[in-house]
Amino acid sequence: MKFYPEKYKIPDKPDKPFLDAEEIETFLNEAVSTEKEVVRIIARSLDKNRLTLPEVAVLINTTDPELVELIKQGAKELKKKVYGNRIVLFAPLYVGNLCANNCKYCGFKSSNSEAIRKTLTNKELIDNVTALEQNGQKRLILVYGEHKTYSPEFIAENVKTVYGVKTGNGEIRRVNINAAPLDIEGFRTVKESGIGTYQVFQETYHPEAYTWYHPSGKKADYNYRLTSLDRAQEAGLDDVGIGVLFGLYDWRFEVMGLVRHTNHLEACYNVGPHTISFPRLTDAADFKVDPQYRVNDDDFTKIIAILRLAVPYTGMILTAREPKHIRNEVLQYGCSQIDAGTKLEIGAYSEKNKKVTQNLNKEQFLINDERSLAEVIDELLDTDFLPSFCTACYRKGRTGEHFMEFSVPGFIKRFCTPNAILTLSEYIMDYSGQETASKGWKMIEKNIRELTDPKLEAEVRLRIEKIKAGQRDLYF
Repeated sequence: MKFYPEKYKIPDKPDKPFLDAEEIETFLNEAVSTEKEVVRIIARSLDKNRLTLPEVAVLINTTDPELVELIKQGAKELKKKVYGNRIVLFAPLYVGNLCANNCKYCGFKSSNSEAIRKTLTNKELIDNVTALEQNGQKRLILVYGEHKTYSPEFIAENVKTVYGVKTGNGEIRRVNINAAPLDIEGFRTVKESGIGTYQVFQETYHPEAYTWYHPSGKKADYNYRLTSLDRAQEAGLDDVGIGVLFGLYDWRFEVMGLVRHTNHLEACYNVGPHTISFPRLTDAADFKVDPQYRVNDDDFTKIIAILRLAVPYTGMILTAREPKHIRNEVLQYGCSQIDAGTKLEIGAYSEKNKKVTQNLNKEQFLINDERSLAEVIDELLDTDFLPSFCTACYRKGRTGEHFMEFSVPGFIKRFCTPNAILTLSEYIMDYSGQETASKGWKMIEKNIRELTDPKLEAEVRLRIEKIKAGQRDLYF
């Protein structure tokens, strides 16, 4: 599938800065929202076209409540078309909080002398992975402070260790990474360890705001961070994730920045981001931000709907920073992945008999959804979502351009729904209580009946029987 790049003031070239703040402001200032234009743009998105920046600006500038509701309903319909009702589950595992940067909004900042610094030993890493596997987790994202200790070699060894931990039927099948930007050789080293997605968040795309929030450390280099995922692509790591921290600058600009970054990756590599993340600012130790940019709930839900329409094919990750009621709402019209059973204190997953209380001197930020994995799964089933631990695309080679070939037209549902059914079957057999199992099997039957291919339905049923007989890790 070939993407045709849009023309901007700064042309798209590999590993070169591409964002013009004045150009984005011009798009926002000139966009006029009318009912006719909003309806046209939603229709384009429902045909699974990635929107242009001027079109995204129109949706951003839409304030009429009825038109905003149209945007949300369009996003809801699009999500069903592309992803069905599945929600992919994962857990973040913080490996270390050493950091050489001094970001004003982050509890890990180097100037925070009250922070309790820790890096997991190999044994502690294994203990925490074991605890996560015993709860049923299959997907992890390893999170690191930005420090020379956490070299590409260090990360790669962590990844290999995680994959080597087996607990009964439990195993981690995919490890994603959230860590510092690397050079090409560094990305290549990490890729060879078998990771899934490598995430680098720009935090804010506005150059002046970025400079103010990042006064020192390697992270102070805006352009180095902006082009980091170009280097990943050059290294052959074609599965990348982008994101911003909403609340650092005007959310309207940040949404445009995310779409412009998507355009750049498509133009240079024919591959957009596998995931987009949109964490919202929460309190951290020694917290210094401009309060005028904090994002309220109404704007946050609108942001997610716009991003869903803007980039139909990409996975959208919602974190436990958000409270339960917000998570439940936006799952309907945007998000396809959420974390569950999240603990941010380093080493906390293995402390089974100890109640872990959130502590800003031990954690990067506060979370607002402390539900266990089992509780989240139970509620997903109650609200007609299909919980999934699927990792098949990574292992079948459906990443990069191959992923785009399947996901952009919406064909990914042919794989995702059956694989979600199989991973939920595993969870029910190995980890769930009786009440959740009852609801889970009903959800599985409902989704099997909705498969349109009789041969696929028969094969899914056959594989479920194999899972009940003890086989694991069956996927399409």
